[in-house]
Amino acid sequence: MNDSSWGAPPQAGQAGYWGPTERGPVQGAAPAGPAYDAPEAQQTRPMPIVPDGPAYGGDQDDDRGAARTGGPLFRDEDHGAFPGGNGAGFPSGDHGRFPDERYGGRSGGPSAQPHATPQHDSSYVPQNPEPMPAAQPQPQPVPAPAPPKKSAGRDLGAAIGVGVGLGVVIVASLFVVKAVFVGVVAVAVVVGLWELTSRLQERKQIKAPLVPLAVGGAAMVVAGYVRGAEGAWVAMALTALAVLVWRMTEPPEGYLKDVTAGVFAAFYVPFLATFVAMMLTADDGPWRVLTFLLLTVVSDTGAYAVGWRFGTHKLAPRISPGKTREGLLGAVSFAMVAGALCLQFLIDDGTWWQGLLLGLAVAASATLGDLGESMIKRDLGIKDMGTLLPGHGGIMDRLDSLLPTAPVVWLLLVLFVGSG
Repeated sequence: MNDSSWGAPPQAGQAGYWGPTERGPVQGAAPAGPAYDAPEAQQTRPMPIVPDGPAYGGDQDDDRGAARTGGPLFRDEDHGAFPGGNGAGFPSGDHGRFPDERYGGRSGGPSAQPHATPQHDSSYVPQNPEPMPAAQPQPQPVPAPAPPKKSAGRDLGAAIGVGVGLGVVIVASLFVVKAVFVGVVAVAVVVGLWELTSRLQERKQIKAPLVPLAVGGAAMVVAGYVRGAEGAWVAMALTALAVLVWRMTEPPEGYLKDVTAGVFAAFYVPFLATFVAMMLTADDGPWRVLTFLLLTVVSDTGAYAVGWRFGTHKLAPRISPGKTREGLLGAVSFAMVAGALCLQFLIDDGTWWQGLLLGLAVAASATLGDLGESMIKRDLGIKDMGTLLPGHGGIMDRLDSLLPTAPVVWLLLVLFVGSG
C-alpha cells in the first residue's frame, strides 16, 4: 500500500471501505450519493484497504465483519509501514479512529471490530481497560512528640548555693560592721564596671576607660555613705570629668562614643549603688537595707516561680522572651506580702499598708531593671554579662534588678518613716 491511498476515498467498487454511517456501511460497498462527494470525503479519514474477502460468514466474528486473524494489515511485522506513523501501523494522531490495544486489540494480533469505537458506538465497552493504579498503603499516623518539659535554663543547685553564700556574707557584714558592708558594695561596683566595659569593648568596640570608672565608682559609694546624696552627686560629677580627660590620651577616633559609654556606666552602676550606702546611714539602716534586699529577691523569686509554672502570655517577647505577664503578677503579689510584713515588723514606725505600696513599687522597678539589662545584653548579643557566679552569670546579672530598685526604696522609706 502506498501513501497516496490516504489522500482520497477509494472509488466505487473498491473493497474494504467503510463509510461514515451511524452503524458503519457494509464492507465492500461503494460510497454513493452526495454524502460522499469530494468535499465531504476530505473531512473523513480513509481506512486502509483490506483484501477482498467474503462480507459475511467464514472467518468473521459477527455480522459487522471483523478482519481475519493474521491479515497482512495488522500483523506485527507490518507495524510502522506508513510513513509518519506512530510505530503501530497507523499515522500519528489516529489512535481514536482505529482500534488498538486500548480498545480491545491484542498486541501483535488483529484488532476487533474497527468500527466499534467510543466515537461511533455509545454501548462500546473496552475489553481490556487500562489497569487501575495499585492501592497505595495508607501511612500510619505518627504519634505526636511529647511536649518538652519546662526547664529553668540554669544550674539550680549552683545558683542556690551561690545565692546562699552571698546572702551570708552580706548579712554578716551588714549587722557586724557597717563599713565592711560598704566595702562589699564598692567591690561589687568595681567588678560590675569591669564586666560592663569588657562586654562593650568585645561586642561593640567601645572603649570606656575602666580606671577612672573604677576609682570614681568606689569613691562614689563611700561618698554616699559619708556625705549622703550631696556627696554622691559630687563624686558622680568628678567621675564623669575624669572619664572625659582620661580618654583624651588616646586617638580621637571614637572619642564621643567612648566617653558617652563611660558616663552611662558611671551612672548606671556606682551612682545607683550609692543609694544602698545612704540607706545604711539611718539608725535602723541595716534593717532598711535588709528590707530592700528581701523585697527585690522575693519579687524575682515570685516572678520566676509563677511564670515558670503558669506563664503563657509573654510580657516583652522582643526584649526578654522568658518573662510572662503571669510572672509579673507573681512578682507583685509576693513583693506586696513581703513588703507588708517587713514594714510592720522590721522598720521603725512602719505600717503594713505602707509595705503594700513599697512592695508594689519594688516589683515594678525590679522588673524594669531586669528588662533594661536584658535590652543591653540583647543589643550586645550575649546571654550573661560574665561567668563569675556559677548558676547566675556575672555580678551585673545579679545587680540588674537591685540597682534601679535602690533609689525607689530609699525614697519611699524617707517619705514613710523619715531619713532616721
